[in-house]
Amino acid sequence: MADVADRDLGQYIPLHYHYQMLLDRVRVDGFAQALDACVPEGGRVLELGGGTGVLSFLAARRAAKVWCVERNGELARAAEQLLARNNVASRVEVVHADAREYLPLEPVDVVVCEMLHVALVREKQLEVIASFKERYARRFGTLPRFVPEATILAVQPVQCDFDFGGYDAPVPIFVDPLGPQDRITELAAPLVYSTIEYDRTLPRRFDWRGTAAVTTAGAFNALRFVTKNLLAVLPDQGRGVSWHNQYLILPTPEVIPVAVGDAAHVALAYEPGGSIASLANQLTTAVTRGAAGHDLALAG
Repeated sequence: MADVADRDLGQYIPLHYHYQMLLDRVRVDGFAQALDACVPEGGRVLELGGGTGVLSFLAARRAAKVWCVERNGELARAAEQLLARNNVASRVEVVHADAREYLPLEPVDVVVCEMLHVALVREKQLEVIASFKERYARRFGTLPRFVPEATILAVQPVQCDFDFGGYDAPVPIFVDPLGPQDRITELAAPLVYSTIEYDRTLPRRFDWRGTAAVTTAGAFNALRFVTKNLLAVLPDQGRGVSWHNQYLILPTPEVIPVAVGDAAHVALAYEPGGSIASLANQLTTAVTRGAAGHDLALAG
């Protein structure tokens, strides 16, 4: 039963779905830039949840040693073959193990972990890193650098067109952040509900309420979840490297007409790594008429 639950929560993404991640040039190029900037020449890198091994490959361009940890046996075998095919097998060791339990025998300079899903649902990014930090600090003391360094989570009141050829179907929708947003009308600015720095204490639950001023009239029938990952912060270069997950559009419990000057209220509560349904089932929305002139400070 545990294996079934893990599959349901995205822990065993089949090899044929990894094509989509390899195809995402923004993702791959962002991690390439971040790892080039963060991995010291001749350094040691640990990747938690290696998948096909592409991020371990990128790290191996500078590192002398990379451990690529993957729990899925099919993916671990594929990663081993692909890394050999790309001539880095001598520097990358593929480890078939649970990332929540594995530790290398020596300290590392950088840990890369891309178990990232929009709103940090489904995949186990926070659980894996929290477990790693506790065990690593106990064995080695000082923590290594993390890639990504931080994740910013935001939610935005929107109007979404859920009409599919005359069939009205309010269902969760994934949208490419760089692609067309034809179905979406932004009703208010995004509200940041969590900023997660991976070298600090990680949240076990999100429990938040916030309010946004409505700037466009429409039907408040959905929330757009935005997940921005700060892959590397480079103050000496005056820049950072970031990458957005796909947007998640979730229908709201009710459709509320809104006008400019109204205040849109959102409340959410969920555990990271849980299902999309667990997030959707804990959403509440409301509107206060003509409240935009008041102080709309965020709570949470």
